[in-house]
Amino acid sequence: MRKLMVLFLGILFCVIGCSSESITDEVVYDPVEEVVTSDSLGLNSHYKILALGDSYTIGQSVCNTCSFPEQLKQKLIDDFFEIKTIDLKIVAKTGWRTTSLINSLESQEVDEDYNFVTLLIGVNNQYQGASFEVYEREFPELVTKAISYANNNANHVVVLSIPDYTYTPYGSNFPASDEIAVYNKFAKDYCLDNEITFLNITDITEQGLEHPELVASDGLHPSALAYEKFVKRLLPFFIEKMTD
Repeated sequence: MRKLMVLFLGILFCVIGCSSESITDEVVYDPVEEVVTSDSLGLNSHYKILALGDSYTIGQSVCNTCSFPEQLKQKLIDDFFEIKTIDLKIVAKTGWRTTSLINSLESQEVDEDYNFVTLLIGVNNQYQGASFEVYEREFPELVTKAISYANNNANHVVVLSIPDYTYTPYGSNFPASDEIAVYNKFAKDYCLDNEITFLNITDITEQGLEHPELVASDGLHPSALAYEKFVKRLLPFFIEKMTD
């Protein structure tokens, strides 16, 4: 068990701190590297995952099972045979700002016993020209909600950085990278200050012009391949948090 956890933590820190020369050089958890079962890791047979966000969470312009939450669900079931079922709930819609997500969550009952909660929100605040002060006020509110849905366990919440849509054929005409960076810095700093896991996936999307296979058919959103790369970075966090 100690050996396995060292392996996972080593990979986890490399995912966070290492840079890649190309999109094929990422260091990720690979179950082929060593025979690992969910039983040996102490994982359970059933998990509940909640994904909160906007078009990047729901998977605009990719297939119904190609979004990163759906791919995470399937990879966990495929790679860890002891995991029999995963209940996945996605609360997200194309065009949603932080205000939209808050309003949706307040209009419905959301369970508070999720094992793992992801939050990816903010691009539409920037794109639609909302005041940055709105994000500064509402992002912490959404993080607090995410924690409450994770049975008040902040360690089971992961905030994903906002992709940079300017590295797409459609978005290349918008000088928005600096503004997106401001949003991501605020989110990252808030997460660090409050001991919330913050996962950078923006650099994956910054390769969209050089590697068009990372862009969906609409010329704007990430492709299924890009979301697969999100999942490769997200998977070690899930394993670490479910075995802590």
